Amino acid sequence: MSAEVKENQAIESGTERRLNMIEAINDALDIMLERDPDVIVMGEDVGYFGGVFRCTAGLQEKHGKTRVFDTPISECGIIGVAVGMGAYGLRPVPEIQFADYIYPGLDQLISEAARLRYRSATEYIAPMTVRSPFGGGIFGGQTHSQSPEAIFTHVSGLKTVIPSTPYDAKGLLISCIEDNDPVIFFEPKRIYNGPFSGYYDKPAEPWKRHPQSVVPEGYYKIPLGKARTVTEGDAMTVLTYGAMVHVVESVCREKGIEAEILDLRTLVPIDIEAIEASVERTGKCLIVHEATRTSGFGAELSALVTERCFYHLEAPVERVTGFDTPYPHSLEWAYFPGPVRIGEAIDKLLKD
Repeated sequence: MSAEVKENQAIESGTERRLNMIEAINDALDIMLERDPDVIVMGEDVGYFGGVFRCTAGLQEKHGKTRVFDTPISECGIIGVAVGMGAYGLRPVPEIQFADYIYPGLDQLISEAARLRYRSATEYIAPMTVRSPFGGGIFGGQTHSQSPEAIFTHVSGLKTVIPSTPYDAKGLLISCIEDNDPVIFFEPKRIYNGPFSGYYDKPAEPWKRHPQSVVPEGYYKIPLGKARTVTEGDAMTVLTYGAMVHVVESVCREKGIEAEILDLRTLVPIDIEAIEASVERTGKCLIVHEATRTSGFGAELSALVTERCFYHLEAPVERVTGFDTPYPHSLEWAYFPGPVRIGEAIDKLLKD
């Protein structure tokens, strides 16, 4: 029975289980620790404390200190040890406390984890899933708000996954842990506790009022490389991921625009078939992400759409992104791609 069927049955019976994204991630880790004795959870404060965002709360108490344990404050060491564990036959799930701190581990990720299968002629692999909260919108300033996903999509041998809902977070994380290649699993911390409309001065909405907070009990997977159609429409195609999915959906709803919004879910592998089919039908494409503009993943998406859908395009591809600056603390909501800038890009596309 598919996860979607289980979800529909739960809703119909009135027994659905609603979780926020933190609880869904915790549920996925708990299930995989239970199912596979080779799964290891490690990182700064993930054990006794349960993680800075509580994503690993209760897991050490349930599964023991050899399965869920704290590490020193050394991102290079955390990733390096995880690579060795993977080569040995384990399935480590290291947590980097904030994506801003992942850079000391880049050499291990790029030179070792991503290359191990190729260098050893498939004798060794690195089946590891690196979890890390990313993105802004929490007044975290430049050292707690970065979106470095494009760096990892450039590296052959790494997969990059970004959920936007509790339902996806659980199903995608289980798929990542079972994958035999190293995966970077970025968690949009702005939507850990609820979807975000882009209006920072409005009351927050909890996940448990949102339909995508229905998370089936037990094991289920969402395949990597398959985008999710958030809304259907003919006005334009919007390609986005993470927290921006909800901001874009809110803007389109307010403006009464019937856009086809694609939540990419995984940047590598990318669901190019879904992108092509949508853009060929709508003829217009808007790309939205929070990361800086230059060499952001939106540039790759724009190139793919232009190369593959050129004769179907009725207007140039538009991008709404962060700025080419450090993430500002005092001007966070100018940097963050919010309703005003997204609305202006939509209006421009509709005029063309």
